[in-house]
Amino acid sequence: MIIKSLELLDYRNYESLQMNFDKGINILYGENAQGKTNILESIYVCATTKSHRGSKDKEMIRFDRDDSHIRLFIEKNEIEHKIDIHLKRNKTKGAAIDGIPIKKSSELMGMVNVIFFSPEDLAIIKSGPAERRRFMDMELCQLNKVYLHDISNYNKVVNQRNNLLKQAYYQESLKETLDVWDEQLVRYGLRVIREREKFIETLNELIYPIHRKLSGNRENLHIQYEPSIDAAGFEEELFLRRENDLKLKSTTIGPHRDDMGFYINDINVRKFGSQGQQRTAALSLKLAEIDLVKLIIKDTPILLLDDVLSELDSFRQNYLLESIRQIQTVITCTGLDEFIQNRFNIDKIFKVKEGIVENQQREVKDE
Repeated sequence: MIIKSLELLDYRNYESLQMNFDKGINILYGENAQGKTNILESIYVCATTKSHRGSKDKEMIRFDRDDSHIRLFIEKNEIEHKIDIHLKRNKTKGAAIDGIPIKKSSELMGMVNVIFFSPEDLAIIKSGPAERRRFMDMELCQLNKVYLHDISNYNKVVNQRNNLLKQAYYQESLKETLDVWDEQLVRYGLRVIREREKFIETLNELIYPIHRKLSGNRENLHIQYEPSIDAAGFEEELFLRRENDLKLKSTTIGPHRDDMGFYINDINVRKFGSQGQQRTAALSLKLAEIDLVKLIIKDTPILLLDDVLSELDSFRQNYLLESIRQIQTVITCTGLDEFIQNRFNIDKIFKVKEGIVENQQREVKDE
């Protein structure tokens, strides 16, 4: 799986852009705030329909424009495809695959598998549980259509149940309808829990040898799935907590409150690990994610690295660069020094300045 080209129209700071990518390593370099990350974001939107930054559609449209277009041309299993995303300032976005409009954005998930790695991901270990749930969900949704269906329905049920809990505070007769929502919450919730359990189990098998190498064979990393409720007791506990949920006007247990823990030699990395250990664990997680996608789709994902190298020491830089040699990668950076120092092969170089992208020759050195 590779990206062939990208076209942007009135997207962020790009009035118009057309780029052709190499199947190997593509470098976008330039000063900060020039538009490098916007290119990665647009690719991510085509893969997931969402911004990795959490931006709303209207925030991605060029200033003073009413809409924006992203077109991504990919090659998958030796067949070329076109993904069109039409962002609208005051309406729901539109999407099409090979010129055919899709009714639900979920139909796009899995069409192109991307892994996004930014400095923020290095903080996933010490961030709040929401970031770690987002990691699980985004990867599972790209790889598993059934999970995408189940988590989407589960989240809808949680929202509807929460609305009902708020209304029941003022209208007690509505409590009787909670049984209907609780039944659906448990049904979809148990499916989500089971898939997350399998996901973490497979991830552990892949992350262990990676972290051993990154730590110089000194540390053993283990990921532990930490559900907010045991699957066997979900239904009963939900019923027992009903009165408390009514008081709080919120659903207090379920997969929407799950977490995942990282343990090095059985020590909780988030609570007791050094910053170096936390970053190494996060890097191991991303590298294991690459292997997981390869394992499941029997193809290589597309890797998007947003100014990550500047956050890593030389050893971890080298390890990461060596790990991605056989994967199409788009990397943003402020200069080319880190690649020159590592004698790393660059297949295509783009210089980005004020929303203008200039294709440069491979021998170009950082100015």
